[in-house]
Amino acid sequence: MAAVVYFSSASNNTARFVEHCAFDSAGIHTARIPLRATDEPLQINEPFVLICPTYGGGDATKAVPVQVKRFLNDPANRQWIRGVIASGNTNFGTAYAAAGPIIARKCHVPLMYRFELMGTNADVHAVREGLIEFFGAQPHDPEPTQPQDLQ
Repeated sequence: MAAVVYFSSASNNTARFVEHCAFDSAGIHTARIPLRATDEPLQINEPFVLICPTYGGGDATKAVPVQVKRFLNDPANRQWIRGVIASGNTNFGTAYAAAGPIIARKCHVPLMYRFELMGTNADVHAVREGLIEFFGAQPHDPEPTQPQDLQ
C-alpha cells in the first residue's frame, strides 16, 4: 500500500493540489494532517510521501508548519515517510518551499518536487505520474526509517 499525506491550511491550496492529482484513482490513499490541535491526530501505518506547504513568510526557521512537526515527531508516523514534496511562494526567494529541504534532511528522505502555491497543470501531472512510478518501484513491506525529531 502507498499513501500521500498532506497538510493544508485554511486556504486549502495544498488540498486543492492533492485533489487535482486524483491519487485515489491511481490506488494511492490520501490523508490530511489535521489543522487544529483539538482534532484527532492522524495515524499512518503505510509508506507515504508528504506534501507540505511552507510557512514563515520567508523566514526559513518557521517554514515547517507546527501541525506537520507534531505529526512527524510521532515515531509511529515518522517511520513510514519515504519522500517529501513542498509548496511555496517564489516571492520568498531562497526560502521558496523551504519546508521541503528541512523535512528531507531531518527525516533522511528525498526532496522529490517543489511547486508554487496551488501548482500548475504541469505540476499536477509531474507529481501524479512521479508518485505512481515511485510507489510502483517500492518494496511492498519496506523497512521503517529512523529519522530525527523536527524542532
